[in-house]
Amino acid sequence: MYRSCPRGATWRLSALASSVLTLLASAPAVHAQQQEADAASTQLETVQVSGNWLGTGLQGSVKNFAGARTVVDRDEVEASGAVSIGDLMRRIPGVQASENSGTAGSAISMNIGVRGLTGRYSPRSTVLLDGIPMAVAPYGQPQLSFAPVSLANIESVDVVRGGGAVRYGPQNVGGIINFNTRAIPNDPGFVGSVTLRRNEYSEGGSGNTQASLFLGQQLDSGLGVALLYSGLRGSDWRAGSDEHLDDLALKFRYEIGAGAEVYGKLSYFEVKSMTPGGLTVAQYNADPFQNTRPTDFWNGRRQGLDLGYLNTLSATQEFEIRTYYNESTRQSSLINAARTQNAIQPRDYEVLGIEPRYTQRLTFGATTHDLTLGYRFVRERGSDNSYNQTIATGANSAVTRFRNSTDAQAVYLDDKIAVGAWRITPGLRYEHIVSSRDDLAAGQTFDVRNNKPLPSLNVAYLLSRELTVFGNFSTSFGPVQNLQLNSQTPANPLKPELARTFELGGRWQGRGLSAELTAFRLKFDNQIQQVPGVTPTLFQNIGETKHEGIESALSYAFDRAGPLAGLEAYANYTFTRALQESGATAGRDVPFYSRNTDTVGTRYALGDWTLNLSSTHQSAQYSDNANTIAEAANASVGRIPGYRLWNVQASWKPGKRFDVDVGVNNLADKRYYTRNVDGNAGRMVGAPRTVYVQGRLNF
Repeated sequence: MYRSCPRGATWRLSALASSVLTLLASAPAVHAQQQEADAASTQLETVQVSGNWLGTGLQGSVKNFAGARTVVDRDEVEASGAVSIGDLMRRIPGVQASENSGTAGSAISMNIGVRGLTGRYSPRSTVLLDGIPMAVAPYGQPQLSFAPVSLANIESVDVVRGGGAVRYGPQNVGGIINFNTRAIPNDPGFVGSVTLRRNEYSEGGSGNTQASLFLGQQLDSGLGVALLYSGLRGSDWRAGSDEHLDDLALKFRYEIGAGAEVYGKLSYFEVKSMTPGGLTVAQYNADPFQNTRPTDFWNGRRQGLDLGYLNTLSATQEFEIRTYYNESTRQSSLINAARTQNAIQPRDYEVLGIEPRYTQRLTFGATTHDLTLGYRFVRERGSDNSYNQTIATGANSAVTRFRNSTDAQAVYLDDKIAVGAWRITPGLRYEHIVSSRDDLAAGQTFDVRNNKPLPSLNVAYLLSRELTVFGNFSTSFGPVQNLQLNSQTPANPLKPELARTFELGGRWQGRGLSAELTAFRLKFDNQIQQVPGVTPTLFQNIGETKHEGIESALSYAFDRAGPLAGLEAYANYTFTRALQESGATAGRDVPFYSRNTDTVGTRYALGDWTLNLSSTHQSAQYSDNANTIAEAANASVGRIPGYRLWNVQASWKPGKRFDVDVGVNNLADKRYYTRNVDGNAGRMVGAPRTVYVQGRLNF
């Protein structure tokens, strides 16, 4: 069974865009005379933006950014009560995060989808850690089945859903997500903190303990250093879901002259996660937290170094060069359906990248230009191996070996133009990618070359001090990836993906009130999708898809002098319609996304105490292209019900030395699940009621 969407029900972006502008233009205190005065007094951002991954000049301000963008700072991260990265990302408009939509463990993978794009291992977004690609192979394998990041080491999260595509790639139709680790102190002196958190689940696993350490100091000599550590021990809510994680980083910065500095980071990340896997309908009904695959696991290790040099040559010039190298290994062991063999897949990766850029500010009369020219080179090398181990005898089969290599070069140029209250940024990136995959056993090689110019245009108008309206157009290019190359045959010739994104919206930031409303439209050509339930893995172009929707966010802090001082309320809502536009299933939803998502909450501060109450919701979704409603007995296909979760938290901060947080996530103990559709198909239950206690000592 399936549900089709009538063609006549599809709304038009033009009508929605008109509504966006009408609503925002009617915001209070916006009058024509005031607009001119405010626009004239708007200050142009400076070129100097050390540490701002989005680049120089006009893009430095979230308020005036010409696209949908959300920045979550450390205070908001802590107030959210989030246990994981996924918990945090669900609160951002347009973003959907599943508990675990595949066989990778929750502590090793990242599953984030943006605007109706698949969330399984986050392949459609450019995900960065301190501006460095997080994927083990950003071009050849952008999927984050191994995501070397822990929430406790994160200072902030910057999510650009549109308007930032020209500098980053190749695949950024799902936006750019940058996780910033805790920063080196700017002021002289030593700072540090120790944090301990305990999570207890009402069902399944025994719970886990998270510990983190931060030590930082800025010396008078100009040297700044910071040591970051985060670790996890214990299990999640499924039986036998033991996890072990260590995340260590040493950051440094040295000022070598007026406006010049070198900076860098040494990092080490290691994790092992047991993976209970999917359950049939009967197994789920009997005990949704049981583990029928107690020997399955994923593990991974990554070590890396990144270095940078930044020089603000003058008030109108800036040069920066960054380089990085990292090595990653990961391995999975998954038992077959007959419980006779383990499929073992060890993989290794090496990535070297270098990116210089130069920015020059030019002024012609009343027009100011920030011209940035950048170049990026990424070299990827790696191997994919697999073999089967017979459980009864311990004998191993012959090893299947693949060797992968990619050399990618990109050149980008953008011009941030300021004319009065207008901010206009045309840009162009050109990608040149050469990839090959060698089947060492068969003596066969798969080669592919991709060359693509990718234009973009961002426009913002500063209507007043409080209100910015914006529109943008960008293109995104997704080359055929390492694992997908094997699927290429005369009957199945894979073509690279190409996406075009349009946005129109506005942002209000005034006293006590913040609001944002964005209409978006994505047009995805030749989208590549894994065929469910097929072994070995098979990928196909499913043709065109169209993604349309609105994203909204609103927050209001009551006047500190009023009777409701200390109270803040917030909400966001996203509507997305993502439809297939070709083939037998044209007109039906793209799998694994919810049309409606929202977050609502309130926060109340009283003296040393802060109380939080919040809720997240997502509507139902499908797990296959046919939009099948009826669920199979093995739970490999069928409609996935929507759900709403409630969370509550109390924080006590009697001073700067220590603070304590206690909270309950999924307060009503709601049962919900996602679905795994690979070789380990079935229902995968979400987190039950979770009680946590966290203490932090600052020194």
